[in-house]
Amino acid sequence: MINITLRQLRYFDALVRHGHFGRAAEACSISQPALSMQIKEMEVALGGALLERGARQVALTTFGEELLQRVRDILRSVDELGDFARASRDRLAGRLRVGMIPTIAPYLLPKIIENLARMHPELDIHVRETLTPKLIKEVAEGRLDTAIVALPVSEPSLTEIALFKENFLLVRPGDQEGMPTPNRETLREMKLLLLEEGHCFRDQALSFCNMQAPREVLDASSLSTLVQMVGAGIGVTLIPEMAVEVETRSAPVSLARFKNPQPSRTIGMVWRKSSPLARQLEQISEAVCLSAGKMRHRPATEPALRGITA
Repeated sequence: MINITLRQLRYFDALVRHGHFGRAAEACSISQPALSMQIKEMEVALGGALLERGARQVALTTFGEELLQRVRDILRSVDELGDFARASRDRLAGRLRVGMIPTIAPYLLPKIIENLARMHPELDIHVRETLTPKLIKEVAEGRLDTAIVALPVSEPSLTEIALFKENFLLVRPGDQEGMPTPNRETLREMKLLLLEEGHCFRDQALSFCNMQAPREVLDASSLSTLVQMVGAGIGVTLIPEMAVEVETRSAPVSLARFKNPQPSRTIGMVWRKSSPLARQLEQISEAVCLSAGKMRHRPATEPALRGITA
């Protein structure tokens, strides 16, 4: 009988994710020699090398690659045992791992944490902020319970529910206050500042303008940088409504709404279809809408969840 511990499986998964013994050990809150010893014991128990150890990073052997998905399936199943136990309770409690994209987290996260702490004080919330593809992968693999993203994500293994829609506003230099708002055709001729590739908000802005890519590329990693660039007179940009209060208060810019149909995005939540926490995550979705000051869009036949008040 092969003697492998759950702890060893978690260390192996962390090592693959970080690609480095030191970073994996730090993530697992143990010393690097201790992690290395556990991995070595796992290799001895399995009778084969899992890793090719280099000076700066590690790579999986063919055997390690074959084992990785099985390890992650086991870890996901173990985590879902805990989710199943939590789902049997009448109250929301315990760890909740939530992912958010960068164009949502800075603006909604404080209110979400405040509302969840008030409504469900026994929740222990862990937040991960990164781009949509990474969040979807981590939800599917069981490393996150849910993610708040722009829909659709169209991942067959995930449930996705729409929460609310929000419009995009045009941000221009302050001296353009009161000027006519350009239509999408005119906008294509302007110097449009965008987030760097990988951000779904970039794709949504390009879709509104019916552009493949801007003529003059000036990418930024955050909405804050985009707005400051506009304030410096470099160009114009689009930002979601939820970001306006935070991002424009310290920049000499002006705002304008587009004529209907306005550019917009749908904010929603996703989680694994197999998640035992589905009912609880529905309740969390109501708290997200409350934090955004929105009513959740739902079919007329779907009742509101009880226990949620503004």
